Amino acid sequence: MRRLRAGVWIQAGKTFRVDNRNALASVQVHNFLITMANTKSASKRARQTVKRSLRNRSVVTRLRTMQKTVRSMQTPSPEEIRTLISAIDKAAKRGIIHENAANRRKARLNKALTAAK
Repeated sequence: MRRLRAGVWIQAGKTFRVDNRNALASVQVHNFLITMANTKSASKRARQTVKRSLRNRSVVTRLRTMQKTVRSMQTPSPEEIRTLISAIDKAAKRGIIHENAANRRKARLNKALTAAK
């Protein structure tokens, strides 16, 4: 296993391309390449897991950023709160965050929404 260039790894004649958004992503890819799967399906599942975890992490990061911006404002606009609630719903629907956690966050935001009116 060796690194060809940023985001591209080579192992046993196969090239793996990864969206290297942050340092943790490259660590995950490195761990994936080190672990040897016993079957083809196991190696495919490992590749899928890496892609999925990168995608999920970006969604969670986006949610966190949106929540921080809404919380940091003195009086958040109802439109921004509704946008955040929609993003939380989508993340819960896809299973990125737990449904109960989404309901808790939405309840707090709805409380802030009624207070803002």
